[in-house]
Amino acid sequence: MVIKGAIFDMDGTLVDSLGIWDVIWERLGERFAGDKDFRPDAVTEKAIRTSTLFDGMVLLHEKCDIGRDGMELYTVANSICENFYIEEVELKDGVREFLDHCLEKGVKMCVASATARPLIDIVMKKFELDRYFPRIFSCAEIGKGKEHPDIFIMAHEYLGTPKESTWVFEDSILSLETATRAGYKTVGVYDKYNFNLDKVEQISTEYIGEGDSLARLNALI
Repeated sequence: MVIKGAIFDMDGTLVDSLGIWDVIWERLGERFAGDKDFRPDAVTEKAIRTSTLFDGMVLLHEKCDIGRDGMELYTVANSICENFYIEEVELKDGVREFLDHCLEKGVKMCVASATARPLIDIVMKKFELDRYFPRIFSCAEIGKGKEHPDIFIMAHEYLGTPKESTWVFEDSILSLETATRAGYKTVGVYDKYNFNLDKVEQISTEYIGEGDSLARLNALI
């Protein structure tokens, strides 16, 4: 396993943050639907969670007819996320150890995330990740989600590493499928809050399963 370049997703890959969606649905349900058990149908939820937060809230308004508009939902959801990231989010097990190892071995690294840039910045500052990631790519800034390969291609161009030794680290089946179609090797990361966990394992070049951590890959670099 040769890794010269590494493109990391953030939520569910570097940080244990996907539980935020349970909080978002509960808070939005209480405020806009009068139901703390509110949750969109599975198809809508998947579409929302694989979009930027703003686009997801626009879709939520359209599909579930809650809130005045998508902007109102986004403002509330973004505030929920900010508090959650500041107070509760932690790095996933083994992440710091693995990033230190990559840095020591000269692996070039960056982040490619669908998360809004201000939320990414909270994580970067909270865990002092700038030393690993001199460049951040955000779907919101690029204007395309991870159903398109653009963010991976731009991140790879920035790294300037050979494609055959540039790996994409992701927890999402949609993102892993996109990266695979674009010709990248992948590391799939288990997260209990994600969709299609069996497919995540099947499609990944390397897989970090339940109870495992990225640090397992240290010996392979």
